[in-house]
Amino acid sequence: MGTTDFLVRKDHLSTTRLTDTPDAPLADGQIRVRVDRFALTANNITYAAFGDAMNYWGFYPVAAAADAGSPQSADGQGWGRIPVWGFGTVTESAHAGVAPGEKLYGYWPMSSHAVLAPGKVSEMGFFDASPHRSTLHAVYNQYLRCNRDPFHVPGSEDLQALLRPLFITSWLIDDFLADNAYFGAAAGPQPGVMLLSSASSKTAYGTAFQLAQRTGIEVVGLTSPGNAAFCESLGCYHRVVTYDQLDQVAADSPCVYVDFAGNAELRRSIHTRFSHLKYSCSIGGTHVEELGNAKDLPGPRPTLFFAPAQVKKRTLDWGSAEFGRRMVHGWRAFTTKVTNPAAPWMTVQHHHGTDAAQAAYALVLGGRADPRVGHIVTL
Repeated sequence: MGTTDFLVRKDHLSTTRLTDTPDAPLADGQIRVRVDRFALTANNITYAAFGDAMNYWGFYPVAAAADAGSPQSADGQGWGRIPVWGFGTVTESAHAGVAPGEKLYGYWPMSSHAVLAPGKVSEMGFFDASPHRSTLHAVYNQYLRCNRDPFHVPGSEDLQALLRPLFITSWLIDDFLADNAYFGAAAGPQPGVMLLSSASSKTAYGTAFQLAQRTGIEVVGLTSPGNAAFCESLGCYHRVVTYDQLDQVAADSPCVYVDFAGNAELRRSIHTRFSHLKYSCSIGGTHVEELGNAKDLPGPRPTLFFAPAQVKKRTLDWGSAEFGRRMVHGWRAFTTKVTNPAAPWMTVQHHHGTDAAQAAYALVLGGRADPRVGHIVTL
């Protein structure tokens, strides 16, 4: 048995390679997991784009040996494994608390297998206690046993892999904005405008789904002309505006910008046009080639949203049980809408093998993926 890894150049995300490595014996306390399936979305491109700034590369670092013979890098630092969300099955265990055959949900590498070191093992799951992950955020280090996971519904693994981490981020963005009273954008006589870029992305429309249930705000989706009809069909945006039609939104609107695109030119246009921009929230970078800094922008300084911080706050505010209950309630309402047989928001496309994985990655990286399609990969 061996492990196949899908590697990308950290400084040039379109450059990829595949490596096959023989499996080393497990150390005491470790387990080996076969990665059965994982979702590939714009969210994963964000992980790569912010891999250094947010240390996403640190979860599954590439050993120096993996770069042997590479003309671009000889020290293992040039290549990375993008983290992905999905399901795995324990194939080998040297840990008394985790048995072979157990099915797990969590944060994996783009690989065929992963080695974890379970710690804080409970009926619900465990945390990876590998030394290199000790300083990384606990939200990404947790693995859940599917037979005890309140989110898990057998037969819906594709939907969970594709939407669960994105929806959790969406739910937290909505909660963060409401928790901060929309930074004053909804305090006046007219509704506060929530401007969501990359409106066809799953995290954006998950956020719009949540925001649309609140009062005193108008949810405006910003998108390309080619995705405008799709965004309008979702029914969760009060208005859909293409990027070249910003003038359709009044310049003096009290507003909040929720930036899912990471497009520097668009960000500057919004900061320049809207004189009552109350907050600029940066979520991700789906437009990788257009990422830019935020220097010399008028208005509020763009602030990166870090979901684990809001998780920590709400866990302290409500307690972990109530936090979990609210999250599951929101998830079930969202997936009911997404899977409505009369007008489903998404269909699933499976990609099996390394060639198919490379093609799917290039499609998502290039922003050419159909917004109605969710991509599930198995190496």
